[in-house]
Amino acid sequence: MKTARHAGEWLEADGLGGFASGPANGIRSRRYHALLLHASAPPSGRMVLVNGVEAWWEGPDGAVALSTHHYAPDTLHPDGTQRIVGFHTDPWPTWRFALPGGMHLLHDIFAAGDSGDVILRWWLVPAAGAAAGTAADAVRALPDTPGADDAGPAGDGYRNSARSGRLFVRPLLSVRDYHALHRRNDAFDFTPAGANGRISWRPYAHRPAVSALSNGVYRHAPEWFERFLYDDERERGLDAVEDLASPGIFSFDLDCDPAADPSRDAAGEQTASCAALLILRAGDSRDVHVARRVAGAERDRRGERQRRAAAAVTARGAAIGALSNAAGQYFAERGQGATLLAGFPWFTDWGRDTFISLRGLALATGRENQAAAILREWATTVSEGMLPNRFPDEGSTPEYNSVDASLWFIVALHAYLLTGHATPATRDILQGAAERILDGYHGGTRFGIGAGADGLLHAGEPGSQLTWMDARVGLTPVTPRIGKPVEIQALWINALRIGATWNPRWQPLAERAQAAFAGRFVDPASGALHDVVDVDGVAGTVDRSVRPNQILAVGGLPFQVVDDATARAVVAVVERELWTPLGLRTLACADPRYIGRYTGPPESRDSAYHQGTAWLWLAGPFIEAWLRVHARGANAEAARAEARARFVAPLDAHLREAGLGHLSEIADGDAPHTPRGAPFQAWSLAERLRIETLL
Repeated sequence: MKTARHAGEWLEADGLGGFASGPANGIRSRRYHALLLHASAPPSGRMVLVNGVEAWWEGPDGAVALSTHHYAPDTLHPDGTQRIVGFHTDPWPTWRFALPGGMHLLHDIFAAGDSGDVILRWWLVPAAGAAAGTAADAVRALPDTPGADDAGPAGDGYRNSARSGRLFVRPLLSVRDYHALHRRNDAFDFTPAGANGRISWRPYAHRPAVSALSNGVYRHAPEWFERFLYDDERERGLDAVEDLASPGIFSFDLDCDPAADPSRDAAGEQTASCAALLILRAGDSRDVHVARRVAGAERDRRGERQRRAAAAVTARGAAIGALSNAAGQYFAERGQGATLLAGFPWFTDWGRDTFISLRGLALATGRENQAAAILREWATTVSEGMLPNRFPDEGSTPEYNSVDASLWFIVALHAYLLTGHATPATRDILQGAAERILDGYHGGTRFGIGAGADGLLHAGEPGSQLTWMDARVGLTPVTPRIGKPVEIQALWINALRIGATWNPRWQPLAERAQAAFAGRFVDPASGALHDVVDVDGVAGTVDRSVRPNQILAVGGLPFQVVDDATARAVVAVVERELWTPLGLRTLACADPRYIGRYTGPPESRDSAYHQGTAWLWLAGPFIEAWLRVHARGANAEAARAEARARFVAPLDAHLREAGLGHLSEIADGDAPHTPRGAPFQAWSLAERLRIETLL
């Protein structure tokens, strides 16, 4: 039996760089789908500890599966996904399974949010009022609205019957790097430590231990499960088969009525003894009252979500309130400071992505304090005028290989300073970092980055790819764009103008660069802009490729750097040649280099990444540019309504398609514009939030 594509993926990030994620239909399709994916050196050092579970129910009417896995060569087993009759992600992933005899079993998963713990619960509810249908129907209906009896084992409206049964859960472990795959081997140590409520295993001596804290009974029963097949990995041309180890089985009695349960903890709360509780944790188990830990974590998570959403709605409107909690999943710790993760499941924190994302994820949602912490942390890393673009997973040595990350930092700090939340000390730190960047770029720094006599910024040398279009095939950059790229000039002029607000020495250079830009970048044939001038350092040469980078001269930055006539031409060309319902293509379809599908092995995908693939984050600059051109005077209100209907509505529809409640990284340039890449991408969601502040 062949598997169908999952209808969407859920995400529960722990704020430390770790996360739980998976498909709505329960069939893992990525090496990154896991219940406990731990960041040993937040936000890096990620390891998959618990990949999933094998779960089943035994009641008076017999045993039924509650899980399904895909095995090579192409087999689905067992049939648990067929019992899914409901699913929603609010406030966190929750499934409804139909059991024999008329009862339903609810199952939810959420990250505790302060320790890296991931909590799994199961509890019985009556089937009355539940939606009927197949598993496919259930996942197609995403996101569902939780019912009163979905609120949790001690929630309002919970009612149980006298039906009894027993739940069995077998954890599936790998304890491997999150980019790798696991194979059956003799070194895996199944030996448990502890007893029933607190069990730990250390499968490999020099890797983290895995703990399971529960209110069930543990039976040691070591077993290997072999040849799990991950469809998404196979489609990406990567290794796609994995073996997982299971040390034993947890069993839970679910035969009581919480309304009649007299047991209370010291705080007067129900102990939720009628629910199956399983806490997954990296490291050795610590003494903890399981039910109290679960109840406390749930209260904290619900309270934080409600506060965030309410504050965002009050200050910024319902649309931002609805996305505020999704935005919070990208914030994480780095050392003693804070950072933003570029996306899930495979990105950590990248400089360029962080600074592009900060205006939407932090400032649009009222997280000014977190914005300040992130900017202060990055401000300490300026070197020769450059900020790093990446901190590699394998260590803390930063990589200084981007021309635009430092300029986006100045744009982000400008937006933060405009909020009025900066203390004098923070303002001094951030402006000092900006001064070092401007000095470094003006005087010249790595990779041939430096301002020329015309005031424009040159960047690049053979073998480098310094702009956001940074894909390589092997060692060869696909779009090197050496010379003076158009969006780098827009960023540079904006950075100079921002710097001039506190230091007038930058104003003359800003004016010189602005004049040179106007004289050198306008394409006489279209009235729009060249993509690069002085290509490969050859004076007077131009690259006329129709790419989305020119849109940043009109929208996406604080200051428009072209006149109104040029702005109209840029928006018209970009809308006609590059707009898709999921953002802007990276190259016009008529270009012979255009690749309309982002598919196949890594070399094929890397070749397409910036040669036609559509990027969702670019919707933000485009919509802002479109509004600057069209939303003027008496037409402003009608133009904003048109922008929402034509450009924003497809993005909002996508919130229910791939990363549920989030926006993807990229999509095919060709229709039907299938979403690709990371299903949870920070700058994509950030620009959707920023767009809302413009509308």
